[in-house]
Parts: sequence; C-alpha cells; structure tokens
Amino acid sequence: MTVGKKKSKPVKRESLNLSAAKYFTKVNRLKKLPRAIARLTPSWQACIPLAAIIVLVWGYAGVAQTAPAPTTEEQLASLKVGMDTMWVMVAAMLVFFMNAGFGMLETGFCRQKNAVNVLSKNLIVFALATIAYWAIGFGLMFSNGNNFIGTSGGFFLWNVADNSPATGEAYQGIFESLNWTGVPLNAKFFFQLVFAGTAATIVSGAVAERIKFLEFLIFSLLLVGIAYPITGHWIWGGGWLADAGFWDFAGSTVIHSVGGWAALMGAAFLGPRIGKYRDGDTVAMPGHNMSIATLGCLILWLGWFGFNPGSTMAVDPNAIAHIAITTNTAGAFGGIAATITAWLYLGKPDLSMIINGILAGLVGVTASCAWINVPNSAIIGTIAGILVVFAVTFFDNLKIDDPVGATSVHLVCGIWGTLAVGLFADGPTTGIYTAGPAAGLLVGGGFGQLWAQLVGIISVGGMTVLLSTIFWLALKALLGIRVSALEEAEGLDIGEHGMEAYTGFVKETSLDNRSESGYGVYGGGSGGRPNKM
Repeated sequence: MTVGKKKSKPVKRESLNLSAAKYFTKVNRLKKLPRAIARLTPSWQACIPLAAIIVLVWGYAGVAQTAPAPTTEEQLASLKVGMDTMWVMVAAMLVFFMNAGFGMLETGFCRQKNAVNVLSKNLIVFALATIAYWAIGFGLMFSNGNNFIGTSGGFFLWNVADNSPATGEAYQGIFESLNWTGVPLNAKFFFQLVFAGTAATIVSGAVAERIKFLEFLIFSLLLVGIAYPITGHWIWGGGWLADAGFWDFAGSTVIHSVGGWAALMGAAFLGPRIGKYRDGDTVAMPGHNMSIATLGCLILWLGWFGFNPGSTMAVDPNAIAHIAITTNTAGAFGGIAATITAWLYLGKPDLSMIINGILAGLVGVTASCAWINVPNSAIIGTIAGILVVFAVTFFDNLKIDDPVGATSVHLVCGIWGTLAVGLFADGPTTGIYTAGPAAGLLVGGGFGQLWAQLVGIISVGGMTVLLSTIFWLALKALLGIRVSALEEAEGLDIGEHGMEAYTGFVKETSLDNRSESGYGVYGGGSGGRPNKM
C-alpha cells in the first residue's frame, strides 16, 4: 500500500504540471491576440465586430424560429382561406377570359373592314378598366361611406386599413361591405375588377364600326372609374338600394344593365351606320365571320361558370353546383327559345339569334341564379331567349343601330333578370339559401320583393343614363365621337389603325344596299342578284 501511494504522487504532480502548462499556453496566446489583430488591415479589423454580431443574431434567430405548432383549428382555418382564395382567383380568371369571347363575338358580327378596330377596343378596354378601377373605382364602390358613394378612400389600394381575410365582426378596415368573404383584399379586388371590365366591354359592340378609337377609350375610363362604381355602391357596397331590399347576386343590373344603358346612349348619340336604314327599311349588314362569333359565344358560356358560381367568393360545394346548373339551364333554354322564335318570326333559324339567345338566357339568370330552383331557371332563360329576338327588331324600329345586339342582350335581358328575382326567388326558408331576397310573387310571396327590384331597375337606369349622357355629350362637343363618312366607308381598320385584319383579301364594298365580301360571295341584304368582284 505504501509503495502504491508513493508511486501515485509523482503521477498527480505530473498531471498538474501538464494542466498548468496548457493554461499558461492559452494565456500567452491571448496576449498575442491583440498584436495579431493590430497587424490586420483596417478592413479586416472592422469585420471582427460584424462577425460577432452575425453570430449573436444567428443564434437568436435560431431560438426565435422555435414556435409552437399550430392547432388543428388554426390549420383548418388557414386551409379554408387558401381554398376560398384559389376558387375566387380561378373564377375571376374565367371571367377575364370572357374578354376573348367578347372580342371574337363582336368581331365576327361586324364587317371585315372593321375587324382590327373591334379587336383593338376589346383588347385595350380591360387594360383601361384595370387602371380606372384600381385608381378610383374600387374605392368609390366598396369603401365605407354614405348610402350614395364610398368616401373612405382606398384609392390605388395604397396603405389602406384592412385585415382581410377576417370576416364579420372580426374584420377591421375600410371595406366593410366585403367583410362577408374570407379572402385577402387583393383577391376581392381582382374579382371585382374583372366584373368592372365586363361592363365597359358591353359598350364596345353597340358603338362598333363608326366610333373614334380615342373617344371610346376616354368613355371607358369614365364609365369604370365613375358611373359604374356609383350605382354599384348602391347595391353591392352597402348603399341605399341594399338597405331597401334590392338583390342582384352576380350582376344582371350592376353589370349588364349598366353596360347596356351606357351602350344604348352611345349608339343613340352616334347615330346609325351609313346605309343601315333606307326608305323606312332596315338594311342587313351581316357579320363577316360567323365562325369566330360562334367561338366567342362558347367562350362566354364557359366564362359564365366563373361569373355566376364565382360570386359565392367561397368554396361552398352546394351553392357552386346549384348556381352552375341554374346558369347552364337558363343559357340552354335561351338558345332554344331564340332559335324557335327566330324561325317562326323571321322565317329562318338565324345563327346570330341563336348566339344572342344563349347569351340572353345567361344574362337573364345572373341576378337570381343562387335563389331559384332549376325549373324556374329554365323559364327565365326561355323568356329571355324570346325577348332578345323581338328586342333586336324593336331597336331597329327606333333607328338605334347596334351591330351586335348588345342592348338587346344585356339591357333588355338584364332588366328581365332583375325582375325575375322578385318573381321566382324561393325565399330564405326553403333551404336553398338562408340570407337573400324574400319569396317571389309567383312562388307564394307578395309584391314586396318585386317592388324593390323595380325601384332598383329604375334608379340604376336613370343614374346611368344621366351620367352616360353627360359623358357622351361632353366628348361629342369637345372632340367629336364619330369618324368621317369617308373613313367609315373605307373601314376603321385603315382610318384608325392603318392596317388590315386580312391582308391580301379583297375588302367588301357596298352596291345597291348589298354587301359583297372579299371572297366574292353575296353577303346579305334584300333582293337583287349577287355580283362577283
């Protein structure tokens, strides 16, 4: 034991000496550190505290990233916002694609020599609508204000108070009229923007083939920036018509009638195309390409499945499916009704009437699509299809020249569709919906809802006619709104744009009230024998 102890002492002293040596070595190195730093360039010396700060912040960030996992309820709420936003954006993109449908439809219904002009208007109008609605229109239409107009700003969507996607009482911001949908503010804006662009596009067809390009652009800015938001605020922005019980689910009045009234006033102030009315008769000026007009109709029909079902602005499976069926049914019955009516009334199943009949049915059901049953949507579409045929001849008898029938489709059938809410709405106790219009007159309700709808039609129509008249007359007095007779005869493609849609084809001319197409085939009119060119 003694030997073991004696041997162990030197070992301990040796280990202590080693530790002390390592300690003094580290101390010596620390003493040399300032001298080493002093030998560095100023740039490298400045990097030392910066590196220390980065290390400290890095470590803090690593700690801050450790957060509690979201609860199941929070995950479900976030998923719902994402699903609703995706649905709203996809539906809005379908509505945006309707611009292609309007472009094809209007171009096909117009003459070859004006194709570039019609396409140009339909293309640029949405760009202008975007600027006008972003700058001022959205704020006027949906911001908090009085019963007449939004007054809380929101212009350019810049630094606005808004905590979307919060809904109901949890919402805090200046767009309380949109607090019922749980999507971000930008999604709300984009969906409403494509609707505003549609209202401006409606005007394009009614004033086609004789309006100056610049003046149409100015009118579109005024319509989307001022006129459309004012009446839209009354209905969708929490204004006085909403308080009075007026209902319009997807825009038979807000969009289609407003666009139709503006188009009607434009066509009236412009006057008819040269040669359209002679000796008390209406001279046919057929479109140059019914193929692309038909394609345009199909694109619009597809877009309506974003237009109407998308107005739920939420992923509600039952509502979306129901609205899609009522929308499609009305469009189908509108097309069939217009075909039969034109066959009996005009003697032939006119393709242009079939196209406008389908669109008439779709416009007619837009206001009520969420609040009616499917059989009643068929009735609404049928009546709209019949109305549009007689509306075309009615406006011709008034000498109001509408080359594509925009006023007949959007104005007349928009009015009818708005009235249909007061006639066919099932009522909030039927199970189709819980919040909406009272039961219509023809399904057991009284006159109350029908009266509210009638008041809305008259008031919106009156305001739109007033503002449109001011805009058109001001443009007519200051700039002139119609091209010269020579330019109209030559075609707006050359006069306004300096180019042709079909380079190399012979352009159409006029001879004894008949149209001769570039293909050397008789293009329409009444009487006479086709002449080869």
